Amino acid sequence: MSDSDTSPTYQRILDHLTNAVLLFNPDCRLEYINMAGEMLLSVSARQVMGSRAGDLFFLQEHDMEKDLLQSLRHNLSLIRRNLSLSQSSHPMTVNVTITPVLEREWPVGVVVEIEQLDRHLRISMEEQLLAQHNAARMLLRGLAHEIKNPLGGLRGAAQLLHRELAEEELREYTKIIMEESDRLQSLVDRMLAPSKPPRKNPLNIHRVLERVRQLVQVEAPSGVVIERDYDPSIPLIDGDSDQLIQAILNIVRNAAQAVGQKGHIMLRTRIHRQVTIGARRNRMAAKIEVIDNGPGIKPELLGQIFYPMVTGRADGTGLGLSIAQSLINQHGGLVECTSVPGNTVFSIFLPLETEHD
Repeated sequence: MSDSDTSPTYQRILDHLTNAVLLFNPDCRLEYINMAGEMLLSVSARQVMGSRAGDLFFLQEHDMEKDLLQSLRHNLSLIRRNLSLSQSSHPMTVNVTITPVLEREWPVGVVVEIEQLDRHLRISMEEQLLAQHNAARMLLRGLAHEIKNPLGGLRGAAQLLHRELAEEELREYTKIIMEESDRLQSLVDRMLAPSKPPRKNPLNIHRVLERVRQLVQVEAPSGVVIERDYDPSIPLIDGDSDQLIQAILNIVRNAAQAVGQKGHIMLRTRIHRQVTIGARRNRMAAKIEVIDNGPGIKPELLGQIFYPMVTGRADGTGLGLSIAQSLINQHGGLVECTSVPGNTVFSIFLPLETEHD
């Protein structure tokens, strides 16, 4: 293959693609892999360069190397759909396109493009989640505004009545009305809180996480252990420290309540490249994971936990995760959740760049 095939210009273009692209020579040995390919296969280009195709792919019931040789020998483009690719512990469904590279009408290599179908499904689900969440928030905020004014009048009338009543027994009833009005007022204020736009400044996300960890560790029972696994290479994030603390605090508090008197919570950070959040693609994003070993979230609630007033606890308000999602959305990010008994993971994605590709 000529040097121009993998020149820096072409490499930059290929590294901006969301699909994995790999180039193999006639011996089915790897000559190039783009950034998306490294991420998909969980490998480093430097480590796998020169590897045979059969050693790179773990396709169930399918021989990738056989397809490469067929494409080279017969000058054929092949498409294999809905293959199960097992890399590490993350099986995924992919489409694979195999195209011979010609020089003077003679095949001198083969390009493999891998499209991850699960990724497109995830993006579609994210867009749907954001749209439904925003619609629910707008409806709830409208209701909160409608409730706020009469609630203030109700509290004021009860206060005036409380002053006029001479009998202490009757004053107890007005006191209950005022206390319950204050509780509802606090609930309404929490519904409206995320509307405040973030005041963004460069910040260290690990300082935010440490503040959250300290707050929850003080509140949690002594049997709850909070550990952290931080990636020190994560650069500064453009964000509102108070809002991010509030958002992550809501999630970690949920985890602490889930594990009860004794359990384990992990705070983990990593850098992810070429991350699509909703309809936007980000070259780099910070991924913050809050992992607990509690009983997990019921499957019927898992798709609704970020909606307002949805909760799995009898004493919960159903606002904590909804507010967290709203605050992270205002930072251009997203919160996702996966859960099985013993392993619930809340993943927070925050862009590391202010401009999107």
